[in-house]
Amino acid sequence: MKKVEMEINGQRMFGAVAKSGTTTWFSLNGEVWTVEAEGRASRGGSKAGALDPSVVKAPMPGKIVKVFVQLGTEVQVGDTLVVMEAMKMEYTLKASASAKVEEIQCVAGQQVTLGSVLVKLKVESGKNS
Repeated sequence: MKKVEMEINGQRMFGAVAKSGTTTWFSLNGEVWTVEAEGRASRGGSKAGALDPSVVKAPMPGKIVKVFVQLGTEVQVGDTLVVMEAMKMEYTLKASASAKVEEIQCVAGQQVTLGSVLVKLKVESGKNS
């Protein structure tokens, strides 16, 4: 991991960059992006590295701080599902579709790797974002 500092429009920002296999991930002021070798970028939250709103993956290696949902919980777009810690910062992973929690594959205190499936959601047709 390499720490970075930059100034954009007079505002100083801090973040970090790291690479794992063909994926480069970086954070800036608490938001996370992943970039695959093909050059596609994906921004923040549960969407990082995944296009499927029914699967919430870890956008970077880190530690699970808290799981906010239980099996069967109904969630709406933007609801907090999991908070994880990485690079000495906390990241909130949110639902990107209205759905029902089908599986939880993480617990508080668990170390996870980049791309680990944390939560699976059952997205009903017509209820996604």
